[in-house]
Amino acid sequence: MEKEFKHIQAAHCENGAVTSLLRYHGLDFITEPLAFGMGSGLFYLHIPKITINNGPAVFYRTMPGMIFSNSSKALGVTVNRTKFSNEQKAKEFLDQKVKEGVPVGCQVGVFNLPYFPPEYRFHFNAHNLIVYGKENGNYLISDPVMETVTTLSEEDMIKVRFAKGPLAPRGHVYFPENVHPVSDEVIKNAIVKGIKRSTFIMLRLPGGIVGVAGIKYTAKQIRKWRDKLGPRKAGLYLGQIVRMQEEIGTGGGGFRFLYAAFLEQANAYIKNDMLLSASEDFTKAGDLWRESAVQMGRIYKGRINNEQKDFEVCADLLMQISDIEKQAFTKLSKIKF
Repeated sequence: MEKEFKHIQAAHCENGAVTSLLRYHGLDFITEPLAFGMGSGLFYLHIPKITINNGPAVFYRTMPGMIFSNSSKALGVTVNRTKFSNEQKAKEFLDQKVKEGVPVGCQVGVFNLPYFPPEYRFHFNAHNLIVYGKENGNYLISDPVMETVTTLSEEDMIKVRFAKGPLAPRGHVYFPENVHPVSDEVIKNAIVKGIKRSTFIMLRLPGGIVGVAGIKYTAKQIRKWRDKLGPRKAGLYLGQIVRMQEEIGTGGGGFRFLYAAFLEQANAYIKNDMLLSASEDFTKAGDLWRESAVQMGRIYKGRINNEQKDFEVCADLLMQISDIEKQAFTKLSKIKF
């Protein structure tokens, strides 16, 4: 008898894919916050002199696939990944997995997803969905950010799996293998690994454009944009930050709330008040990320005068966020696990 696949709606696509696929294979303890935290999903990077969609290259998540890889490896699960140069071979592989009754994750481009609202269809190639079956020539789709399951035609599936541009998916499919029951001790160790990795990334990676230093770098750039680019283009740059923060996955604020939930859930396995204190810090940071998005959105939409002082408010909020996140990760770095 074929096992039923259960759709799980999530705040972020890759977290949702991890959660759904691992739960399908019997790891019922896994939640979106645990997957995100064990996978060290919290991240920040601002790449200078590079633009995406005519705006700054700002990233709030690790590279696509790393959350799944990190969390699965920590739990002793193997992830099978395959990419293709040939569309027909990619289709045949996917159809074979469907025939075998194996749900698989797919990296796809957003622009040609017909079930996405038009305002969300732009050129972003790191979205994740799950194919769990096929009926009447259409693939059955569990998209973690959607409320219910949906479908994609064979033609549309090829379009999204072979979208062009940065992070082109090249038919990328992935699924877990060798999934065995996991003890509380393994879960605890996976949590610790995830926290230590995120702490290193956000506090100690050099270069000044990554982690809490990267957030301050963005703040400093925002102070310069109005004079350097002109009010209109500077406003468009802020709009791009908001899009990356609030519309692609859960971005800045949502990721911080998710990490706060992860630390709360981690406390069930590792009793330490510092986890709860850091969780409160990330909730504060999440609130400020949301406040910054509102301020940037008002400038972008012309609802305030678009003066230098308005850009200064945005920059000040990011400086405050950086300090709070530095404080939180410093706390986590001092825990003796």
